[in-house]
Amino acid sequence: MGSFHFKKDERISKRAELNQVNLHGRRHYTKHFRVVIKQNRMDSTRLGITVGKKVGNSVKRNRIKRLIREFFRLNKQHIPIGYDILVSPIKATDALNLFKLQEELGDLLIKNEALFL
Repeated sequence: MGSFHFKKDERISKRAELNQVNLHGRRHYTKHFRVVIKQNRMDSTRLGITVGKKVGNSVKRNRIKRLIREFFRLNKQHIPIGYDILVSPIKATDALNLFKLQEELGDLLIKNEALFL
């Protein structure tokens, strides 16, 4: 059983690294999110989150970031190792909760292993 912590080495925090993933990664879309995946040749999978002002005010943006981090924290043992994943909401929704986010991103990142080949 893996650790459920969301460690610092599992985050993409530098702007240059986010730009590299955005430029060279493969894009995939769900109803509410754009997900960019790029191989990182490391021993861990890292998550980056960008939320623009189109999504809503700071309260809504921070809530979406918390939900995405929680999804990743709970499901990182099911996501293949060695990738950078950048998640960006496309549009705002007040009805988004952890269960709906789990369905949407889970179908893309967990059930669809062909994305990582």
